[in-house]
Amino acid sequence: MTIKLAQTEADLRRCLPALLALRPHLTEETALALLLEQLANDRFSVAFVDLGDDPAVAGQTLAAPGVVTYRQMTMLVSGKTIYIDDLSTLPEARGKGYAGALVDFVIDQARQSGYQTVSLDSGQNPSRYDAHRLYLTKRFNITSHHFSLKLSD
Repeated sequence: MTIKLAQTEADLRRCLPALLALRPHLTEETALALLLEQLANDRFSVAFVDLGDDPAVAGQTLAAPGVVTYRQMTMLVSGKTIYIDDLSTLPEARGKGYAGALVDFVIDQARQSGYQTVSLDSGQNPSRYDAHRLYLTKRFNITSHHFSLKLSD
């Protein structure tokens, strides 16, 4: 297993199935457009688990079984911070350590770049409890409640 940064549109397309497992309200086209916009404007990165090519089909690149999106930011509350936007694994690839490897990758990127904090928000419902266990295992702390106000439908 290798963790790679998405550098091309083809890399991003490999990430879409795992991202859409977490964000089913998006279409592939909408998700790709948002990723491209964020990469261009938001100090944003996408990393994915690379298992290489499918040996059964010569040269066919496999979808990434896991993906993380994150951004570099500076906040008064936490200083230089890497914020994880999305961490998702394909349903059939869960339990294989991909999400943990992606979190470790982001933490290593933060340390190497001199950041003080890695943070994220996670939904609060039973479908997210496995993710919560992972974050707690990785020594994340629950430090706040996140509030949002939706301004349009």
